[in-house]
Amino acid sequence: MTTSGVVPQARFSAQARLRALQSDIMELILERELEAGDPLPTENELSVALGVGRNTLRESLKVLQALGVIEIRHGFGMFVAPSNFEALADGLTFRGRLSLRHQGLEALQLVDVRQALESGLIGSSMDVMTAEQLALIEEAVKQMEELAHGGENFVAADAEFHRRLFEPLNNELLINLMGVFWKVYRKIHVEIGSDNEDLVATAAMHRGIYTAVATGDKTAAAEL
Repeated sequence: MTTSGVVPQARFSAQARLRALQSDIMELILERELEAGDPLPTENELSVALGVGRNTLRESLKVLQALGVIEIRHGFGMFVAPSNFEALADGLTFRGRLSLRHQGLEALQLVDVRQALESGLIGSSMDVMTAEQLALIEEAVKQMEELAHGGENFVAADAEFHRRLFEPLNNELLINLMGVFWKVYRKIHVEIGSDNEDLVATAAMHRGIYTAVATGDKTAAAEL
C-alpha cells in the first residue's frame, strides 16, 4: 500500500490477469469439446496456445483444481474434473460457521435457500412420483420413527428422506445441491449445539410431510 493509502494498481492488474487466464483455460476446454475425464493439453501446449509463461499458467491451474474444474494427476497429466460439489460444500460451510460469530446471517440465509428450493419443487416432484417411489419415502419415515423411539439420531435416514422426495424429478444437479445444503446444514447444527432436538417430534414432522405428499396436498407439503 502507498503512503496515500491506495493499493498499487499493479497488484490489481496481476489478479485480473490470473482471473482472465483461468477464464481462457475454461473456454479452451469448452471450445475443444472436452468432457469430464478427458485429458487437457500439456503445460507446454497450454503455454503456447494461451501465450503465457509456465509459472503463471501453473498458478491458474492450481486455482482451477481447487475450484473442481480440472484434476491434476501427478505423473499422468491434467484432466477435466468430474462433477464434484465438495469445494462448494466446504466453502459454504466455512462461511456459515464463520457468520455464527456474529448474527449468523449467512447461516440463516443458507437455511432459507434450502427451504425455498424444497418448497418450490415439491409440487413438481409429486406430479411425476410413482407408487414405488412413494413407498420408498415412507420407508425412510418408518426408519426415522424407529430410531427416534429408540433414542437414536437419524441423520442419514433424514437425508435419505429428502433425497427420495425429489428423486422423481431426475435432476442430478438438484440432488447434488441438496446434498451440499444438507452437509452444510448439519455442520452448522453441530456448531450451535442443536443436536439435542426432540427426535420423536422431528420424525412426526416428516411423517406429516409424507402424508401430505401421499394425499396429493401440494400446499401442505410445501408449507411443511
